Amino acid sequence: MADNVPGQANTILGLDAYAPAEIQDKVEKLGIKKARMPALASLALAVVAGGSIGLGALFFGIVLADPTLGFAAQRLLGGLVFTLGLALVMIGGAELFTGNCLIVMAWANRQLGTGEVLRNWLIIWIGNFIGALGLVFLVYMAHTAALNNDAFGNGLIKLAVGKVGPDAVTIFFKGVLCNILVCLAVWLSYAGRSVTDKLFGMVLPVTAFIAAGFEHCVANMFILPYAWVLVQTGHVPEGVDVSVLTFGAIIHNLIPATLGNIAGGAGFVGGIYWLVYRKALGGLTPLPTKEPRRVQGRSSRNG
Repeated sequence: MADNVPGQANTILGLDAYAPAEIQDKVEKLGIKKARMPALASLALAVVAGGSIGLGALFFGIVLADPTLGFAAQRLLGGLVFTLGLALVMIGGAELFTGNCLIVMAWANRQLGTGEVLRNWLIIWIGNFIGALGLVFLVYMAHTAALNNDAFGNGLIKLAVGKVGPDAVTIFFKGVLCNILVCLAVWLSYAGRSVTDKLFGMVLPVTAFIAAGFEHCVANMFILPYAWVLVQTGHVPEGVDVSVLTFGAIIHNLIPATLGNIAGGAGFVGGIYWLVYRKALGGLTPLPTKEPRRVQGRSSRNG
C-alpha cells in the first residue's frame, strides 16, 4: 500500500485554503471569462448583483432603525449583516462592479485589451444600477420605511444625507478605502474551498468598510435613490435638512465613489497582487506566447 502524501488528505477533504499565488491565478482566469462573457448575460448577472448589494444595505437599515444601539455596536452589527450582499454575489453567482475591478490583473498581462475592460465595467455598472433601482421600487411598495414607527426610513434618509454632504475629494478617498476592503473580501473568498470558508473570509473586510463609513458605489445606488423617493413622498425626519437630497447630489456621490472604487480595487489590490505574484514571482500558469508572424507569398528557400 502506498504511503500517504503529506497534506493530501487535507486537500481531498477541502480543509486547506488556496494559497495567494493560486488565488492570483484564479482571478486572472476569471477576469478573462468575465470580460468576454456575452453582454446580455453580463447585464443580467449585474442586475442580480445590484439587487443583492441593495439587500445587504436593506439589512443594514434594520440595524440603523434601532436608536438604542451605541455607535460602535450599531456599526459593527450593521457591517456584519451587510455581508449578506457580497455573500449573495460571491456564493450565489453574480457580477459586481467593485469586485470586477480585479480584472485589471488579466489586463496587466495583456490578455485583455483596454476596451474589453472598460466594456465590462460599463455593462456591470449599468446593470448594478438597474438592479438597485428595481429593489428601491420593491422595498418602497412593501412600505418597509414604516418599520419601527418609521425609524427604518428615517435612518436611511439620515444615512443618505451624510453621504452627499462631503466634497468630491473626500468621497473619492472613501471610495478608495472601501474597495480596498471589498476586493480583499473577494480575494479572501476565493481562498475558500467551501461556502463556509468563503463566507467567513469576506465577513471582516466588509464589516470594516461599513463600520468606517466608506463609500461603495453600488450600495449607494440603492441607499441614495431610496432615500430620495422617501423624501419625495413625504418622509422627513425631524431635524434633518432633506433639501440636499437631489439628483445632482446623488451624482455628486456616485461619480467620485465609482472612481475611488476603481482606484482602490484595481490599483491597491489587483495591481499590487499582480506585481507580487505575477510580475515578481512569475505566476503559476505561463502566459500564452504570441505566434510568430507568417510572411505570405515568399518561399522559405532562397532563389
